[in-house]
Parts: sequence; C-alpha cells; structure tokens
Amino acid sequence: MVVLLFGMIQLSTAQQVVDKEITFTSADGKITYGGTLSMPAGKGKFPAAIIVSGTGKQDRDGLMAGHKIFLDISTALVNGGFAVLRLDDRGVGKTTGNYQTATTADFADDALLAVKYLQGIKEVNPKKIGLIGHSEGGAAMSIAAAKSKQVAFLVSLSGLAMNGFDALISQNEKLVNESKLPDYDKARSNEINALMFKTAFKYADSANMETKLNETYAIWKVKDDAYFKTLNIEFDHFRFPVYSYVNYAIGPWYRYFIQYDARKTMAKIKVPVLAINGDKDNYVVPEANLSNWKNYIAAGGNKKVETHLIKNVNHLLLPCQICDQAEIPKIKESVAPEILQIIITWLNKTIK
Repeated sequence: MVVLLFGMIQLSTAQQVVDKEITFTSADGKITYGGTLSMPAGKGKFPAAIIVSGTGKQDRDGLMAGHKIFLDISTALVNGGFAVLRLDDRGVGKTTGNYQTATTADFADDALLAVKYLQGIKEVNPKKIGLIGHSEGGAAMSIAAAKSKQVAFLVSLSGLAMNGFDALISQNEKLVNESKLPDYDKARSNEINALMFKTAFKYADSANMETKLNETYAIWKVKDDAYFKTLNIEFDHFRFPVYSYVNYAIGPWYRYFIQYDARKTMAKIKVPVLAINGDKDNYVVPEANLSNWKNYIAAGGNKKVETHLIKNVNHLLLPCQICDQAEIPKIKESVAPEILQIIITWLNKTIK
C-alpha cells in the first residue's frame, strides 16, 4: 500500500479508512447521485476533494482499460489525511439521469451539488472542499469554480484548459499525425476534420446544423474524389464516418463543448490550482494545456497556479513505454507514484 508522508512515498500499512456509501439528490429531485465518501478514521474536520470525471460514462472508481484510476487517487489522498468523494456518472451505477443529454456545464453543476453535500458532513471542513478534474473534468471543474465561491481549490489531472473547438482540432490532429495512415490519408483526414469542426462551431446554435454538416461533407467529397484520382492508387481505403459524426455533433454535449470558452471561464478562477499532465498524453495536448492553466487564470489576477509535466506518463496518469492506446490494458502499474506525491505535497502546503 502506498502511503504519502511529508511529501515522500513510502511502503507501509494503510491507516484505517472509513468508506461510506452515500446518496443525495438534485434540487429538482430528478437525479439521485450515488458514490463513496472515503475518510481517515477518527475525529476531525478533514479537507476534502471531489473527483470530477472526464468524457464518457464512468463509475466512481474511474475504471478505464482495467485500471481504477479514481480509486487509486482516493486511496493516496485518504492515507494523506484527506476525505475524498467519488461519484458514479449520470446513468451509471447508483446515479440516475441521462448521460447522453448532459453537457459539460451540467457536470459542473453536479460537482457543485457534491460540494454542497459535503458541507453538511460533520467530519469535513466546509471551507476546504475542492475539485479534482480528469480530462474534460478539468473544464467542468473550471466552470464550477468560476461560478461558485464554495470551491476551495482545484487539481487538474490531464485536465482540459483549451477552448472546446481548439481541443477538438488539436486532439484529432495529434491522433491522426501519430497514426500509421499514409501521409496522403493523414492530410485528407485533417482536412475534413477541420472543415466539419468549423461548420459545427459556426452552426452550433442553429436548428439546421445537421444540414450544414452534410452539405460541408458533400462538397468536400467531390473535391476529394478528384484529388484521389490524381494519386494513381487503385483502392481508396479512407473513410470519414460522416453519419456517426453528424449524429454525435448535433447532440447537446457537442453543441455546448465546441463553444466552450476556456479563456473567459478560467479568468474567473480565484482559488489555488495544481495542474499535472503526462508528456505522453495523446488526448489533452500537455504543453499547451499546462500553459493555459497558468496564463488564462493569471489573466484574471490569480497567480496561485502550479504546473507539472511528468515524463513517460499517459492520459490515464499511468507510466508507459510505447504510450499508445493499445498499451494501456497491458500496463501493470497504477497511477504514477510521482503524481500522487505531487498532489499530496501541494495539498499539504496549500490547503492543509
């Protein structure tokens, strides 16, 4: 068991932990949230953190590709003297609601409801409750902290700090450019992705967004067919999933996300922030996002931001060697110990 003491990681028997199965409901009573509140045993007013998940339906443990990411983080924090609340996402486990109709703003509101719930727990210090956001959770927690003074701190783990449109462009370009596609198909993929994203952004609030996306694709397809003939290649293996993309893009989450303004939102954050990214992250471009965590928040007058770029760590905070998607299920290690150490050290000096 990993225990973090005075900023050092040591192997030791974990201290006694109290795990409580909890539920609370939204103000309108439409959603019941289920989760686990973990705390050190004994009396006290513990600082507390709420884990805010990223894109895709996830359970409270953050089970992804065989790794329980959120449980690993929670275990380290509780051993370090903090309370941690982990929630099932909407429509997962003990939490009701419809994930497909929710937006990043809704996830921010979910986090603020969790803050309010923890403020009523006697073992929790109501003035020292913060959010830990992974991936899209970085954007959700930023929205939450920008609109509420009840959030005491933020910890970003592979967290998004870019405008939604820019994030979609950069993420897809990185995935395409690092793929095994031939160069001509990489260029075609990047071109149609950019065209579709720009159209989606322009018509995100429009009722005819679907029509405009299909028109954009049809015009590009004529041009692209003519281009492919000039390559003198017998078979064209390139396919853009236009039907599935359009159906996804016209949904509420995508319409909101592509318009998300990180610069405007993050300038309103006034609390201490820790941001950590792995340098092998293929989903949230590490250098650009870490820079934004500092610069966008500083633009609003808050200089209390610390950033770390960790070598040979992927999007799920796992140590990696090849560092592609296929490797993740094969990785035996849990969250990189260096990351856990940084979080505990920062929380001790900043919050505790």
